[in-house]
Amino acid sequence: MDSGLLALLGPGNDNGSVMKIADDQPSGLSALDRPNSYIGRSVPRPNLARLTQGRGQYVSDVTLPRMTHVAFVRSPHAHARIKKIDAASAKKAPGVVAVVTGAELAKVITPWVGVLTHLKGIKSAPQHAIAVDRACWQGEAVVAVVARSRAEAEDACALVAVDYETLPAVTDAETALDKTTPVIHPELGDNLTFERALTAGDPDKGFAQADAVAETTFVFGRHTGVTNEPRAIVADWNPGEQRLTAYQGTQAPHMMQNLFAKHLGLEEHQVRIITKDVGGSFGIKVHTYADEMATVALAKLLKRPVKFVADRFESFVTDIHARDHRVKARIGVKNDGTITAFEIDDLTGIGPYSVYPRTSGIEANQVVNLVGGPYTCPNYRARARVVFQNKNVMCQYRAVGHPIATAVTEGLVDLAAAKIGMDPAELRRRNLIADDAYPTAGASGIKFEKLSHHASLDKILAMMDYAKLRAEQAELRARGIHRGIGFASFIEVTNPSAAFYGVGGAKISSQDGATLRLDSTGAVFVHTGVTEQGQGAESVVAQCVATAFGVPIERVRVITGDTDNTPYGGGTWASRAAGIGGEAAWQAGKALRANVLAAAASMLQADPKTLDIRGSIVVDADTGRERVTLEEVARVVYFRPDTLPPGFQAEFIVTRHYVPRAWPFAFTNGVQASYLEVDTRTGEVKLLRHWCVEDCGTVINPQLVDEQIRGGIVQGIGGALYEHCLYDESGQMLNGNLMDYLVPMAGEMPDIDIGHVVTPTADSELGAKGAGEAGTAGAPACVMNALNDALHPLGAASLVEMPFTPERVLRALGKV
Repeated sequence: MDSGLLALLGPGNDNGSVMKIADDQPSGLSALDRPNSYIGRSVPRPNLARLTQGRGQYVSDVTLPRMTHVAFVRSPHAHARIKKIDAASAKKAPGVVAVVTGAELAKVITPWVGVLTHLKGIKSAPQHAIAVDRACWQGEAVVAVVARSRAEAEDACALVAVDYETLPAVTDAETALDKTTPVIHPELGDNLTFERALTAGDPDKGFAQADAVAETTFVFGRHTGVTNEPRAIVADWNPGEQRLTAYQGTQAPHMMQNLFAKHLGLEEHQVRIITKDVGGSFGIKVHTYADEMATVALAKLLKRPVKFVADRFESFVTDIHARDHRVKARIGVKNDGTITAFEIDDLTGIGPYSVYPRTSGIEANQVVNLVGGPYTCPNYRARARVVFQNKNVMCQYRAVGHPIATAVTEGLVDLAAAKIGMDPAELRRRNLIADDAYPTAGASGIKFEKLSHHASLDKILAMMDYAKLRAEQAELRARGIHRGIGFASFIEVTNPSAAFYGVGGAKISSQDGATLRLDSTGAVFVHTGVTEQGQGAESVVAQCVATAFGVPIERVRVITGDTDNTPYGGGTWASRAAGIGGEAAWQAGKALRANVLAAAASMLQADPKTLDIRGSIVVDADTGRERVTLEEVARVVYFRPDTLPPGFQAEFIVTRHYVPRAWPFAFTNGVQASYLEVDTRTGEVKLLRHWCVEDCGTVINPQLVDEQIRGGIVQGIGGALYEHCLYDESGQMLNGNLMDYLVPMAGEMPDIDIGHVVTPTADSELGAKGAGEAGTAGAPACVMNALNDALHPLGAASLVEMPFTPERVLRALGKV
């Protein structure tokens, strides 16, 4: 074994999922010091019994008086002019309430444009709820049919005759900007949505100083979220109240309240969004969809409830797609392992419109920001171009841009290691930003408060017993068994401030809030702006409140997803629910505790500073001696306030908000590793083991965090090996169903071991960062690197086009 490999092992860590608390953990992190703290404990989800008993309340379960159902006639063409619509037969069909065209609905709801001012030069055409003159992708709605039932609406859709004039379809991002390519929206001048160029340091000098340069072109297959519950909405316009109530499976209720109001010509207070249980989102349900905008407009037009639940076929051609990138990239490296420069040229096609309001430029922008992020190399050149095409729209999906940036960076690092004959883990060690170098910034200008790349690398090498694994690999290779080991260091954007969307003019809140109320029995009700999407947000909020206030978690009830009753907040996206929503809940818990102790002190004729609340009992803080129950304090305040001292008024309702201020984002970091085996006869890839070490700051609920990471890894593996939205040259999606679109299944997944290093952010008292996207960020890269590690000794070409199907593996081996 070479000395570089031996040096990697360093001082050993345990190989389990035990947290290591960083030495510089803030002394003010009182969450961990509170008696009977729930912080760091794997407590069950409050909604577990209800959901496992089948008593969830999803949008599909909502039924209202006089409710109708809408189905849409969707364009079979990727690009076509709508010449004539004949709906006469459909209007006479059984159960039909209305047949509405795009032009008719445009009188009720205004179009929108997906741009942000801080993405300089981004442009898009106005998009309507239903196409008016042209359909710009296969699946775009051109007519709405409203009927008493979904079946009747679908039957009537078949009776609508639409006369189309097919137009040339722009489907290849590589040629979208050619002068001979038709411009999808002539008023925009070309098919370029957004372009960004960045040069940091002196990349030309960096490449000139390199002893070796590795370059390749990475290709990422377009794929989508495939949520268990499809998109769904029930819209109810009450003409008497002049108010819209929408039951919607969304990640951001307050954002949708604003958008529905804006485009229906209403005030925000005239719109109420109710989000109950949601069957998974993964970023799919944080956007504006034309058919959902059409549904609320139809409710207003018809003055009765309208329900839309996308079927699986509709989901594949209307749920946002993601990851459709081609990245030409190169890296310079010296023989001693020093990385001298990175360079990328990213091209991505996004469909015919930039998605509203978050835009379809953010993912490419993230790629530019994140490439090379874990490493000290200051020399970096990047260009990203985002182009229109006649395919389904593309926008943010779980780990926006991170899987692309990480795969490009880590793929280049492995290519560089191969060029100079150095172990890939050792090359990483020599270039990762030192753990004592913070605060610092990446080459793109992104700012890092405190990360732990080296501690994370040490931990994962110990967890996987790296030296032993390499020895096993060599022994098996001699027997004709081809296994590979791949690494991926990564960074992740979490806890985003207003720098993400607010500065660009979008009314997407970066803050979140929590309102706490102590009831007359001593129980606590929490209303929070974050939303439960199945990730366990209710548990985290309950843990923060129970700890901060001082009651058993069973005495805390969390209420989410109702714009009439929850504080204004951003909702759930970008790994923000725990770090931002949890901190707001923590601060509100502290404030309510102070108010209750003031009331208890007035009853006990004591100093509030000498009291505490533990286990729903007011006690002496220094001795723990029990003084009075919360129930008794609440009884007096609510029913016998006349017994309190004159002039004292108890306040048992508090609201607190939190928004990150010291840093634009709370970056997390980590490293993943994959161990796999390739069948060189069939091209099949068998995943044997997967490891992840993640530093997401204070871990509030270890089980939820680990399962979020595992779930993210599975989605990342899906993009690496299975998932791909296939289109032909005319813009027809070829595999828009679950027979032909592959998703990862439990039987194909490896055991996934999770470990933690803990470096809290000092921007909050809890110190929590996010963890929801880390698994997805790193998994494709380390699977790619493991696959190439297995095949390179056979002289195979590098596999850099995802997904890595058996056919592509065999092609790399020269067998196809």
